[in-house]
Parts: sequence; C-alpha cells; structure tokens
Amino acid sequence: MSSPMSADEHTESADDEFDPNAPLQSDSGGRNRKRAVIAVAPFLALGLGNVVLILQWGIEPLWAFALLPPILFCSVLAYIVFSTDFLDDRT
Repeated sequence: MSSPMSADEHTESADDEFDPNAPLQSDSGGRNRKRAVIAVAPFLALGLGNVVLILQWGIEPLWAFALLPPILFCSVLAYIVFSTDFLDDRT
C-alpha cells in the first residue's frame, strides 16, 4: 500500500502537471516537444503539400523528390530549436 500524500504534496504535484498561465512551458527534462510540434507542423504540411502538388501537376517527379530533403531538414532543425529553447537566452 502506498503512503497517503499530505495536502501540500498533492497540490505541488498538481501544480507541476499544468500551469494555466503558461500552458506551453517546458516539460520535465527541459524539452518542450508540444510547442515544437505546434510550431513546425504548419511548415511541414505546406512543404509536403507542395511536393504532392508538383507530383499531381505531372511535372518531373525528380523535382518533387529534390525538394523533399530540404523540407525535412529544415523541419527537423526547427523542431530541435523550438524543443530545446536554443535561442531563449538571446532575446
């Protein structure tokens, strides 16, 4: 059986889970994956949409696949920057 938690301990653990004033604060471990996904997803969707559009227009498929690596590279780089707060201390 687990030991019962005091009211203070219960309040502390509840406060650590969610802060309504700062819903996108860093997760435990100093990484903010949710904010990174929210920031990168629209740009990744636009890039992949362009690749699909190029393929549907009938342009050489090589052009679509030539655009894919830069799109993925920039998306991964942006994810790393947003998730680790790389530029947080420079503002």
